[in-house]
Amino acid sequence: MTNTALRSLIIASIVLVLAGCGGGGGGDGGGFTNPPPPPTTGWTPGVFQDETTFALNCAVPGNSISLNTCQPVSDVQGSVLDENNFLRSWSNRTYLWYDEIVDRDPSLYNNPLDYFDVLKTTGLSPTGAPKDKFHFTDSSLEYCQLSQGGVSAGYGLTWAFLSTIPPRELLVAYTEPNTPATDNGLLRGARILEIDGVDINDGTQAGVDVLNAGLFPSSIGESHDFTVQDPDGTIRTITMVSEQITVATVQNTDVIDTPTGRVGYMTFNAFRAPSEEALIDAVNTLNQGAGIDDLVLDLRYNGGGFGTIASQLAYMIAGPTLTAGRIFLLDQYNDKHPTSDIFGRPIEPTPFYDETQGFSVAPGQPLPTLNLSRVFVLTGGGTASASEVLMNGLRGVGVEVIQIGTTTSGKPYGFFPQENCGTTYFSIQFRAVNDVDYGDFTDGFSPAAVDDGEANVLGCQVDDDFSEQLGDPAEDRLEVALAYQAGLGCVAPITAIPDGAAGKPSFDLRGKEPVIYRSFFDSNLILRRP
Repeated sequence: MTNTALRSLIIASIVLVLAGCGGGGGGDGGGFTNPPPPPTTGWTPGVFQDETTFALNCAVPGNSISLNTCQPVSDVQGSVLDENNFLRSWSNRTYLWYDEIVDRDPSLYNNPLDYFDVLKTTGLSPTGAPKDKFHFTDSSLEYCQLSQGGVSAGYGLTWAFLSTIPPRELLVAYTEPNTPATDNGLLRGARILEIDGVDINDGTQAGVDVLNAGLFPSSIGESHDFTVQDPDGTIRTITMVSEQITVATVQNTDVIDTPTGRVGYMTFNAFRAPSEEALIDAVNTLNQGAGIDDLVLDLRYNGGGFGTIASQLAYMIAGPTLTAGRIFLLDQYNDKHPTSDIFGRPIEPTPFYDETQGFSVAPGQPLPTLNLSRVFVLTGGGTASASEVLMNGLRGVGVEVIQIGTTTSGKPYGFFPQENCGTTYFSIQFRAVNDVDYGDFTDGFSPAAVDDGEANVLGCQVDDDFSEQLGDPAEDRLEVALAYQAGLGCVAPITAIPDGAAGKPSFDLRGKEPVIYRSFFDSNLILRRP
């Protein structure tokens, strides 16, 4: 309760006592009185104070940090109500669909995270999905470390959830080099059978708690046992101890020689600060010798990151001829910001950046280019945000994007992370359109027989294939991309051959789109009781 509310309550109590003693004067000296008004919370529906009034007034001070430096910043003793009022005013000013937020009394919520959850639209996309699927929070310190340095806590692997309730299916999607996962020989496609002696299909709450604790260690140095089935069928038990993991944003860069040309390939998993340098190194590698004729860019697990790095990569793919004087993207804000962004800066188009921007390489250095007029992009349900903006930006200047995989996440929106009291909040603040003013892919990009310039992209529907490693020409999505590059169109990959027919072994996971767990831009996916 605030001091103002407490004073109001005390004053109201005094008035009630005086009335009961006849001290109010007149009448019969002791009749009925009207009840006192309820304590005020300072909330008036539709009236919003400036968010700076409440910023860094924290119920538990001492946890606020700068997202630019990851260093502490000064905050003061406040209350949960102060934090809620900050979120209410900030959302009203900056949220793209601010006029679709139901204005709720912030004093009724005892946790800012719970209040933030309702500060969004309940509107639906054209297919009936939630219009805002990307409203979330993260620990400020964890977000800062991961976005600036690509660092997180874990085992050095990414989980692929095919089912979170029994019968559960949990696989390794990919691993990071030199981590507990690779030290234990884990490969893409390894299946989890037990965690700390608990069967993966345990339906009790106690069992589920053990499973989730092993999947998502809460601190460094936790030791957990995993019984796994390797892709070759071997079953074994390993022990992994959680560490600080540095993510390799770019992996598997290679050139594949084919009868129809040299095809470059790279797995690209996050548009984080370290990826500026990693992408430059990858493009330089692909340019060595005779260079490449085509590129397969694997974005199936790339959930996004910095749009500026997406612009840099688009330039490195297309080169100066196609991008000169063109717009990579243009941000559009709510009607409170028709000409300036939420910081008051003039809204200006984002160009195709042809120089380093200082994320992980000194700024001002020219970027290498591949000078390609088409690119094959491998996608899945985890392809989101900056990955989709990259596809959209390239298509906007006439680069032929051929999509191999499944429908992307559908996030033509962005946000500026907002720190307050140790939590970083992500609330949709703008939509991004390309050079031809298209950006309405809220239900994702889908491979189709005909490219309509909008959400249907020329390409082939291909399920994820966990029986081969990423970058292996026999992996289904890459296999189909190479076939398409050779002029064969959307051929059926070998693993799509019915069981018992000739071809490589399969986990028989066709038609199942995995949900990918990342610690960046995602809340923890948890195994659930039936």
